[in-house]
Amino acid sequence: MKLYGRRSSINVQKVLWCLAELGLEEGRDFQRIDAGLDFGVNNTPEFLELNPNGLVPVLVDNGRAHWESNTILRYLAATHGNTALLPADAGERSEVERWMDWQLSALWANLRITFLGLTRTPEAQRNHDAIRAAFNEAARLLRLLDVKLQTRTYVAMEHFTLADIVVALAAHRWYGLAERFPGEIDAQPEMPGVRRWLDEVRARPGFALAVQP
Repeated sequence: MKLYGRRSSINVQKVLWCLAELGLEEGRDFQRIDAGLDFGVNNTPEFLELNPNGLVPVLVDNGRAHWESNTILRYLAATHGNTALLPADAGERSEVERWMDWQLSALWANLRITFLGLTRTPEAQRNHDAIRAAFNEAARLLRLLDVKLQTRTYVAMEHFTLADIVVALAAHRWYGLAERFPGEIDAQPEMPGVRRWLDEVRARPGFALAVQP
C-alpha cells in the first residue's frame, strides 16, 4: 500500500490513525509519500490520475486508488474485517457513519474556516468576524456531542469506532485553536463529556502515531 499525504493534514491523520488501529506500520505494511502544500506532488499528472481533485490523502492498494478520507477509512476497516471500527450490522454501521458524515459536513466544514483563517491567512487579511462565527458554530456542534457523551462512552457506540477517529481529530484542533489564539476567538463553556472522551482517545497509541509533534 502507498499513502500520499503530508502528516500535518487532518485528513491524512485520519488514515494514519486508522492504519495504526489495524496494526499496520509505516515502512513495514505501507509506504507514505509526502504530498500537498510545500511538498507538491499533488499537482503532477501522475497524481491527478490517482485523484482528479488533486487533494490528499490518496491510498493506493491492489492497483486501485482510493480518495476522500472517510471513504478510505471505511475501505480499510472493511478490507481488514474490523467490525469493531465499522460494524457489519446495518443499523450499528449507520450509527458510526452518520457521525462520520456529521464531522465532514457540519463540524469540520465550520471549523475549517477558523483553522485556515488563523493558521494560513496573514493577520492583516483575516476576516475576524467569519473566523469567530465559524468557531462559535463548531463549538455549538461540539456541545451537542457533549450531551451525548454524558451518557455514552464513545461517539457512536460503547466501543471505539471510526467515528471517534474523525471527530476526535476535529475536536483536537478546536481545543488547539482555543489555546493558541485566545484573543481571536470567544471563550466557551466547559464541555466535560467531550473533554473526558477526548482525553481518553488521545491516549491511544494510534493517536500519537498519527498526530506527531
